[in-house]
Amino acid sequence: MRPFIAHPFDDDRLHEECGVFGVIGVAEAANFVALGLHALQHRGQEAGGIIAHDVQHGFQSAHRFGYVRDNFTKQSLMETLPGPLAIGHVRYSTAGTKSAAATAIRDVQPFFGEFVMGGCAIAHNGNITNARALRRELVERGSIFQSSSDSECIIHLMARSIQRNIPERMKDALRRVEGAFSVIAMTRTKLIGVRDPLGVRPLVLGRIGDDGFVLSSETCALDIIGAEFIREIEPGEMVVISKGQIDSSRPFAPSSPRFCIFEHVYFSRPDSIIGGRSVYETRRAIGVELAREAPVEADLVCPVPDSGTPAAIGYAQESGIPYGMGIIRNQYMGRTFIEPTEQIRNMGVRLKLNVNRALVAGKRVVLVDDSVVRGTTSRKIKDMILDAGAREVHFRIASPPTAWPCFYGVDTPERDKLLAAKMTPEEMREWIGVDSLRFVSLDGLYRAAGEAGGRNDACPQYCDACFSGDYPVAPFDQLERGFEMKPGSESAHAAE
Repeated sequence: MRPFIAHPFDDDRLHEECGVFGVIGVAEAANFVALGLHALQHRGQEAGGIIAHDVQHGFQSAHRFGYVRDNFTKQSLMETLPGPLAIGHVRYSTAGTKSAAATAIRDVQPFFGEFVMGGCAIAHNGNITNARALRRELVERGSIFQSSSDSECIIHLMARSIQRNIPERMKDALRRVEGAFSVIAMTRTKLIGVRDPLGVRPLVLGRIGDDGFVLSSETCALDIIGAEFIREIEPGEMVVISKGQIDSSRPFAPSSPRFCIFEHVYFSRPDSIIGGRSVYETRRAIGVELAREAPVEADLVCPVPDSGTPAAIGYAQESGIPYGMGIIRNQYMGRTFIEPTEQIRNMGVRLKLNVNRALVAGKRVVLVDDSVVRGTTSRKIKDMILDAGAREVHFRIASPPTAWPCFYGVDTPERDKLLAAKMTPEEMREWIGVDSLRFVSLDGLYRAAGEAGGRNDACPQYCDACFSGDYPVAPFDQLERGFEMKPGSESAHAAE
């Protein structure tokens, strides 16, 4: 099969690692999982996998590179995944092999292990920050790894547990793990969901039919299969679902939750619900905060599609400046486009975005985007707007400056590649070449996310390490490699 080719112009965004989805108690569960993964495709486009179980055929699996729609809509494949129980995973690599061309199919989840008491498949969203140390220990004790993924550590830790059933072995394993994890697992008869004690990554529970249940990274994937949203899996909670029953337990020591605030800004789909709050409404509220914090005289507010759209609507509503689609996105520009020759690379974002010249010519334009990472795309978009005849270009960013890498399941460049780690906002403005550049404040972001008092610096309500450098879990593997944390951070002291 032709190897998956990442989009050549998609390296100036932060990417989620993956999405997970599982179903129990319905006929042909794998078909429901395929639909759920399709709804979660924004969380990972590199590869996907499904494992299903039925009594007659046992565990059956399929792992493929590329989009869900290109692989898991084929009847011939889905017929090989029978049964009332299935889990699935869509992947964008963070830990493990970074090069899509070099990625092996063995790195694609879900992973499977056969234990004395039966088989178990696992799909993991997040990142294990002590995976390197765990892997070294496990290899020294005889474990043989089949992939480069940090998630495989969970299977090996379970294999070494002396507990008598799989849920208890999973608890043993996850107590050894540091970092962020939302895990969906399945045995022959059970669907299991677990979130780490801080609840960094999302996981929700739904009901389908009379006896069916669903676990998903986001609520939007429940909608596609007609499932009813029940509730979020709580931070530090494990649920075990079988025979229409849900057993809940708390296998970890209590901690103050630190859900990833960037899920509100960018990762989650705008039609999902987080913490009882619409993601779309939060993003619109970010735009309102931006308009209050960073007003500017202008003629037009334009989103950088598609992630900047809700914030741009909020900015326009609060500022009174007209909203318009000054940039049009090519909806058919996939991540498997064509081989990225030098000539194609030089076309840059023009293959993906095009300026609506008739709308922006002669106007002072406010561009609203979700973030600035390396800044290269921002410069290209600015050039496109000016080439189309705009008089002025003002950037408004719906997140604070991204100055620190994420180690909890987000594909972030190293710190010296982040523009905000090297420059002040004014230096960034000059480098991008715009008339003004303003970011929403961290307090403003918290207010938009429903925290009326802003950020509680003594006990932050979210994980915002990519903005603040305040890591709620010390990234042990990165510290081993020489990563320097922000001086005086609470987690830095804990790691010493």
